[in-house]
Amino acid sequence: MSGNEKDLLPSWNEGQVKRAMIDFVSRVTKKGGPYFVPAEDRIATFDNDGTLWIEKPFYVQLFFAIDRIRSLAQQHPEWREKQPYKAILENDKAALANISKKEIAEMLLEVHAGSGQEEFIRIAREWLANARHPRFNTLFTELVYQPMLELIDYLRANGFKVFIVSGGGIDFIRAFSEETYGIPCENVVGSSLEYEYAKIDGDWRLTRLAKLNKYDDAEGKPESIALHIGRRPIFVGGNSDGDLAMMRYAATGKKPFLNVLLHHDDAHREWSYDVESPVGKLSEGLDEAEERGWTVVSMKNDWDKVFQLKFNKI
Repeated sequence: MSGNEKDLLPSWNEGQVKRAMIDFVSRVTKKGGPYFVPAEDRIATFDNDGTLWIEKPFYVQLFFAIDRIRSLAQQHPEWREKQPYKAILENDKAALANISKKEIAEMLLEVHAGSGQEEFIRIAREWLANARHPRFNTLFTELVYQPMLELIDYLRANGFKVFIVSGGGIDFIRAFSEETYGIPCENVVGSSLEYEYAKIDGDWRLTRLAKLNKYDDAEGKPESIALHIGRRPIFVGGNSDGDLAMMRYAATGKKPFLNVLLHHDDAHREWSYDVESPVGKLSEGLDEAEERGWTVVSMKNDWDKVFQLKFNKI
């Protein structure tokens, strides 16, 4: 490995994982080699929550939705008697712990609807500029994983086109993806609401509806990749069982591929979780990665630092 390659991934500890990524990129970019992949087919897809930034104690977008509910509560007096809004407004932690995924999904649909796309992105950006993580007391956009930022840059420097493919809301991720990851809006694929373009009060407006268009998780990820990207990825980064379908999609193609599965096993610098976690559950994925020889990243052992800024030393 050359010194230049080391400089490109300085937050990755030397070892099998780092060598696997560098060797893969070297093979697929070597013209005339048996594993060469043309630049147009060098597609890399990354999950977002828990892969590129923090997802504990729960998804960042849920923090955003909770704050939106509190700020809009006066306009919706019915929320004070309706779950899960009632639990959020009363800060009832016991009730919040028992909220079903169905209730959360319905809540997100309702709270995130009604605005135009640009308006929603503006509101999300304003929130991200001020909202702070409860454990680390810093902006959420400062809690991105430095090793993954370096990996994205390394792939791009070698002719890869990098996309986010996430179960999170597409417009929420678009509010920060370019500034935070260097990934433009058009390279973000995620869950989406339906839009309606209609004339309202004399003006043509695009409005987000309280109706799910696509839930971009698990099997939905390959479907969305085919629809929005049109090329099968050869490099996939994820951290949960929800990313397995995307990895299988890469593995069943005809080109060389590398699947990189991040295991959160660092309770000191971040969190340690996998099998029983309601957020970022990783059970089937670890077994399949071992069986198929995919690359598993130990946050504890393979990363010299975790976060981009001052929390690297905790």
